[in-house]
Amino acid sequence: MKQRIERIFNIALNLKASDIHLHSGLKPTLRVDGRLYLLEEEAEISAEQFDQILDTLLRKDQKKEFSRNHQVDTSIEFDRQGTLRVHIFRQRGKVAMAMRMIGADIPRLADLGLPPMVQKLATLQRGLVLISGATSNGKSTTLAAVLEEINQNYPKHILTIEDPIEFIYENKKALFSQRDIGVDTNSFDLSIVAAMREDPDVIMISDLRDNETIENALIAAETGHLVFATTHAPTAPDTITRIIATFPSEKQDTIRVKMAQNLRAVVAQRLLPAKNGLGRVLACEYMVISARIRELMLDPVKIGDIARLMQGDQTTKGVLAFDVHLTQLVREGKIDTETALEFASSNTDIKLRLSGLLV
Repeated sequence: MKQRIERIFNIALNLKASDIHLHSGLKPTLRVDGRLYLLEEEAEISAEQFDQILDTLLRKDQKKEFSRNHQVDTSIEFDRQGTLRVHIFRQRGKVAMAMRMIGADIPRLADLGLPPMVQKLATLQRGLVLISGATSNGKSTTLAAVLEEINQNYPKHILTIEDPIEFIYENKKALFSQRDIGVDTNSFDLSIVAAMREDPDVIMISDLRDNETIENALIAAETGHLVFATTHAPTAPDTITRIIATFPSEKQDTIRVKMAQNLRAVVAQRLLPAKNGLGRVLACEYMVISARIRELMLDPVKIGDIARLMQGDQTTKGVLAFDVHLTQLVREGKIDTETALEFASSNTDIKLRLSGLLV
């Protein structure tokens, strides 16, 4: 059964799939360029075969977790080829698996199509940097590319806290310590607290999934570390408001102040269909936290003005709105106008920008 998964993995690798879906009683399904494709040549996977997978793939503690919670996360590494980030769950009383493809090679920032400003994140000395976006929009890849940029240029100790570990880094100028939740440590929040005794220069947190983790990430940033993390929000301004809103009302003012003091930049990204129909193109917006944005963050009444600032004067240093980047991608022939309009924050703004009536 493990050989079969490896065969499916290789097929997915050749087709540049982003995900593999396995359901008991069904043929494997791949997600390629955002669309699902059934592997017709593959046989259905039986319940008995899924039992074999669980028996060989999961550790004893993971089997107990799956029995208790009916879901568990793990990973499968393939030598020199890459890794599968695996989520096993039950649906309709049967076992299913959703597996994310993680390539063995870490891409260069310059090859991802991100604006030059994003590359400057690797030069920061302290503070919190957030990479935001929906699931399957390349956040982990962007984060890995930023860390690799540091690795190639700066002698720093980089500590990653992940669930599970996705990219394996080779020490170059930097020294990496990679901690896997459930294997090397029990939780994100405890790992960040422990990180203060592990002498890191850079801390990467794969997911700000609860309030304790957010608070400890902010503490790590304010104590002089450079902290990178991913979160789920559609835009850069939404990233700030959603993090604050996750806390109870009596704590929001404190978190708002800590965010304003320690947040350095937010990058939000989306993967869009390429114009030629082959592959996907990365669109992003970014926001470097300026004195003006910090002032708006501190005022719960005016915090909504950050979005208007993003859509307004694009000559503002350190700000790029999605609609501006979408317009650039249309003009460069990377996406078509229909795609830009589908993913735009404002269809009217896109039309005005493409006509030259709005800068």
